[in-house]
Amino acid sequence: MGLRSSLARPFAALIASKTKKWSLDPYRFQQKIMSDIVSSASSTAFGKDHDFGAIKSYDDFKKNIPVRDYEDLRPYFDRIVKGESDVLWRGKPKYLAKTSGTTSGTKYIPITHESVSNHFNSARDASMSYINETGRSEFLDGNLIFLSGSPELTEKAGIKTGRLSGIVNHEIPSIIRSNQRPSYKVNCIEDWEEKLERIVDETLSSDMRMISGIPPWAQMYFDRIQARTGKKIKDVFPNFSLFIYGGVNFEPYRAKLFESIGKQLDSIETYPASEGFIAYQDSQREPGLLLLANTGIFFEFVPVEDYFNENPRRLTLEEVELGKNYALIINSNAGLWGYSIGDTVKFVSKLPYRLVVTGRIKHFISAFGEHVIGEEVEKAMKRTMEKFSEVELVEFTVAPMVAPAEGLPHHEWFIEFARAPRDLEAFALELDDQLRKLNVYYDDLIRGSILRTLRIHAVRKLGFIDYMRSQGKLGGQNKVPRLSNDRKIADMLAKM
Repeated sequence: MGLRSSLARPFAALIASKTKKWSLDPYRFQQKIMSDIVSSASSTAFGKDHDFGAIKSYDDFKKNIPVRDYEDLRPYFDRIVKGESDVLWRGKPKYLAKTSGTTSGTKYIPITHESVSNHFNSARDASMSYINETGRSEFLDGNLIFLSGSPELTEKAGIKTGRLSGIVNHEIPSIIRSNQRPSYKVNCIEDWEEKLERIVDETLSSDMRMISGIPPWAQMYFDRIQARTGKKIKDVFPNFSLFIYGGVNFEPYRAKLFESIGKQLDSIETYPASEGFIAYQDSQREPGLLLLANTGIFFEFVPVEDYFNENPRRLTLEEVELGKNYALIINSNAGLWGYSIGDTVKFVSKLPYRLVVTGRIKHFISAFGEHVIGEEVEKAMKRTMEKFSEVELVEFTVAPMVAPAEGLPHHEWFIEFARAPRDLEAFALELDDQLRKLNVYYDDLIRGSILRTLRIHAVRKLGFIDYMRSQGKLGGQNKVPRLSNDRKIADMLAKM
């Protein structure tokens, strides 16, 4: 056992002890965070505009701070980008995380001196929880790879600006940086495909033990290695033992990833966002991700059926129920207030509170009133693939076909297979049946002959990569929306 792995174990035990303390008493910590951030921001422009001095309770909080998305808060963000201080939080942010929105164009999310620890410490604590539970720390003695965006930063009004993954790169301590791959120079390459080739160059002869990245881009990395060597990943990196991922549901990619690797290995799911690190998988035995109730974020939850109401219900952590879908709202020491990050979540346990991400509040299909969500299409795909064991999946997305040239309207699934089903029609019928079991409204529409069963459009090899390239979103943390209520993505894929 090396020095890093030896030192990590007692530190992991300390982190686990602290985590247990707040995770079993989250209400007290959440209440304190709400009070502290309101007090800290009372003299800011936003605090004055929303009379923070009058907020004494959660009822006051809800009355004074409405739920908003980025576009609603944009006037405040624009003032920060222009260099104004004390707008949403005291002083100026340490960083601006640059991200893209479907309606807002480029977005700039503040990361303050106080909120930096939420991003870095939470990522660290995810691996420490794993080490404490399993006793496996030897991955720290080899090389670690983070498939991320460029760490090169620009400036906006004197504030360092870049992609979140690149920003976090600057906060990694030297003890980890010394065995981190790729090198800074290679990580700065903007073209994803060129960058991937250089990453393969740098890592082929390295003792890679931990790999982190979103699943589709990790798969691209594995594919490049296999193309070069003709070997499974386990034979190239025999000590590879841990995969850390986030950003998308792992299940649709699991079979192909592990087939490429050539063995099963442990994985840790994380839930990071530019707006804050929300949750991570704290156990290899228990389902769900631990909500981080003590890292500077005060969470609220809006039942999805209320989200588009003028005055939606807003619940604290103490008020949520298991198994129900909620839109996630955050208030934080990054200066985000009543901020809807666009995700929907569902709790699978309490004390500790663990959740699963079920989709995007605006990513659904309800062209006929069915309101199919991301969780349902992913579950339907997973259950279908369990019955068609020969199938390997690359990527998929779903869109409505409202006015087909002939026959009834239907859902169209655009699927790129690494290995297609032997009987595509049977696969489609099983997929449709699984979705009908998961969504009663969709089932009613099929039974009532309003819709016909789904159709599959088999996307050619590299079709999704070519689509992402055409949108300037190849690589990094970008991902294909799982489903849409229109055909913008579908029509582009149909032409490829």
